[in-house]
Amino acid sequence: MATVDECRQALHDLAARLERNAETRGHLDFDRTLACRVPDLETAFHGKLAGGLLTDIADGDDPKAKIALIANSDDLLALIAGRLDITRAIASRQIQVKANPFDLLKLRKLL
Repeated sequence: MATVDECRQALHDLAARLERNAETRGHLDFDRTLACRVPDLETAFHGKLAGGLLTDIADGDDPKAKIALIANSDDLLALIAGRLDITRAIASRQIQVKANPFDLLKLRKLL
């Protein structure tokens, strides 16, 4: 099981990767609040997806978030590191993403 600090760092790594990707591919018109819930650690993080960037990452849940990613700590780290395919992980219920279908399509473009 990964630690809370490792999960927090993984989200910051994802934010940096999205920023690099936005520089080469341009910004997406995509502004949503995001909650990342990690049940095995009984913790959560939240932030904002704006223009294809992940910003304002903070500890704690956002129950009103438009997008919720629910994953155990090891799965979260594997997903962000690219060792876990998001489509397969959702299909196998390794992770859950609560969002409207159009947001799911845009999320796939980001990752």
